[in-house]
Amino acid sequence: MFATISNIMKVEDLRRKIIFTLLVLIIFRIGAFIPVPNVNPNVINLYDQANVLGIISILGGGALERFSIFAMGVMPYITASIIVQLLTMDVIPKFAQWAREGEAGRRKLAQVTRYGTVVLAFVQAIGMSIGFNNLFPGLVVNPGLGTYLYIAVILTAGTTFLMWLGEQITEKGIGNGISILIFAGIVAAIPSSLNQIYLSEFGEGANIFFGVLKVVILALVVLAVVAGVIYIQQGVRKIPVQYAKRVVGRRMYGGQSTHIPLKVNAAGVIPVIFAMSLIFFPPTIAMFFAGNPIADWVINHFDYTSPIGMFFYVILIIGFTYFYTFVQINPIQIAENMKKHGGYIPGIRPGKTTSTYLTRILNRITLAGALFLAAVSILPVFFSALANLPPTVTIGGTALLIVVGVALETMKQVNSQLVKRHYKGFIK
Repeated sequence: MFATISNIMKVEDLRRKIIFTLLVLIIFRIGAFIPVPNVNPNVINLYDQANVLGIISILGGGALERFSIFAMGVMPYITASIIVQLLTMDVIPKFAQWAREGEAGRRKLAQVTRYGTVVLAFVQAIGMSIGFNNLFPGLVVNPGLGTYLYIAVILTAGTTFLMWLGEQITEKGIGNGISILIFAGIVAAIPSSLNQIYLSEFGEGANIFFGVLKVVILALVVLAVVAGVIYIQQGVRKIPVQYAKRVVGRRMYGGQSTHIPLKVNAAGVIPVIFAMSLIFFPPTIAMFFAGNPIADWVINHFDYTSPIGMFFYVILIIGFTYFYTFVQINPIQIAENMKKHGGYIPGIRPGKTTSTYLTRILNRITLAGALFLAAVSILPVFFSALANLPPTVTIGGTALLIVVGVALETMKQVNSQLVKRHYKGFIK
């Protein structure tokens, strides 16, 4: 590992990208401690809650707990991205046209996503400021329409700035910017989570023996989950491909054998992040009307620790896993390219039969990946209830999944940069 780090420092371009990413993360962490004016964050206590608000607080590294300028994090941006991607599926013809235009079209869709982020962030910021003041009386100093709008503008500006930081990391740094920011927030919240576990298991009046036993079992479960995530993320189904020999002039081309690598979980942790974003949205809007029976029902039940919220959470994870996989891998396009270049899968006819075969395989292996993502996300809920563990453990499955997934993807990018320059990387 130390040799790999030394190799990274030798590559100027890679060294510059990593340093830039670290500097952006420092800015992100500083912003998480800058409170919004006209609020008293001391009345907020979210780490004792295994609900949507507790999850947002942990994903943001405690920014919501402090009601800082980055309290909403990047969730509005993720929600806007989901909406835009869904609209490109021939819902809005213009968006579908842009999606087929390559880089120019992607830039237009990115601009629409930015505008959508600002709108969604402002709506959620108003709901959060009003709803939090109802949940935690005394949070907003001199509450009123002007104060709520002022707070909403600051929170919206914070989310917009985070969106810009994420794009800068993607463009000039290393890894996917938005995922890196979420990763940094989770890692920053680890000390507080460990402190909660310590107070719960080794605090005053606690049974030390059972506390140690629980911590050991918890550590073993975490190791098993990490190993499982790595195993699934690295799992690949290799489809053999044979290219026919072609004679062009006096030269012969083709004739070699290769394979198509289909990942068990081609979508990575994006489905989990997308699912969380959509699960968070209804309770945030319901905060507008906190105290109303219907709004209170939405706040209490659209929580992935409740049966209804858990059901929708699992369905969203599975659905987004399939959606994002087939966005990245198009069996029809793969089949057409193979046919154009004289390639075929042994025993399968080129063309439509090949695309049908690839679709069937993708459906089967993606189901395994989707079920694994859903299981890791919700099983800690049952473990924490069974062992009477603190709420941070309930949230830990989703957080751990994101941390390991993002770390793997970032390591792959670093590894590819090193391999191109003939250095050994992390992944041997």
